[in-house]
Amino acid sequence: MRLGTASMFAAALAIVSIGVVMATSVDAEPFALGAKVCKECHKAEYEVWENTPHFKSFRKIHKSDKAKAIVKAVGGNKNMKRNETCVQCHYTLEGEKARAKSGPSCESCHGLASEWKDIHNDYGGAGVKREDEDEGHRAERYAASSASGMIWPSQKYDIAMNCMTCHGLAHPDVSGETLSVMLDAGHPLKSEFELVRYSQGVVRHRFYPPNVLENAPMSDSELAQLFIEGQAAKLVSATAALSKSENENYRAAQQQRIADAVAALGNLSAGEAAKLISDPSDVNARALVEVISGQDLSGEVGDLLPSEDSYK
Repeated sequence: MRLGTASMFAAALAIVSIGVVMATSVDAEPFALGAKVCKECHKAEYEVWENTPHFKSFRKIHKSDKAKAIVKAVGGNKNMKRNETCVQCHYTLEGEKARAKSGPSCESCHGLASEWKDIHNDYGGAGVKREDEDEGHRAERYAASSASGMIWPSQKYDIAMNCMTCHGLAHPDVSGETLSVMLDAGHPLKSEFELVRYSQGVVRHRFYPPNVLENAPMSDSELAQLFIEGQAAKLVSATAALSKSENENYRAAQQQRIADAVAALGNLSAGEAAKLISDPSDVNARALVEVISGQDLSGEVGDLLPSEDSYK
């Protein structure tokens, strides 16, 4: 059973309303536990991650001349792994002391796990296995984990927004001035970044019941839906980033991202797509994602869907 984003939030509200207490701390700031914690239950996914640029970058990215030039231009700590700008995207900061322990990893996409790990792992009490969890508890667990900061694989728009934050050079916690300096110093801004192409290649990790050892490819219908969710995220991300800076090169790159997303979304018959194009807000993006859920959009997406041989 997989719940859509809106369904999860509705369930979460229902749980709160009937007085179910979630195991979260009001005062504590969430933090990353690290990929090795995830590996305890997700060994196959961890092994995929070990062969990705995200994993390999930890040991080498800071050594390049380009990286050193960018760090110098940005200012602050000369050690990339401690530079407050660089760590936003290039590393997973583990523990309450927030130390860079790896490159982008599980929690970079799925949310900092300190608040939701125990909820996510509870199938109905001590000794209850995942295959024995009843439907009611599963719905509550999904909603409570989501409310505590977990981004489930089914929440593809939210995952896409995390991707766009870094690959679009659009991090909300980095000023437009700094982002512009980074771009001018040679930092890439991948205006062509597209979710299907970059998520279904070496980083694909889709191990679901009944065969949890098979890294299952998506169907054409699933790929088309993922493509649209990625374009919705790109449009929202780029529109927000556009207002961050007056730098000519930075704005041109964000405008290209917007143009690409508008061209893709303009092929959809759903009225929510037109509304998102006219008003690129998170609310309108989520409305589109909700209305296309379960639909086969492969005909409307057509040749815009990347071919498998172009996957990264």
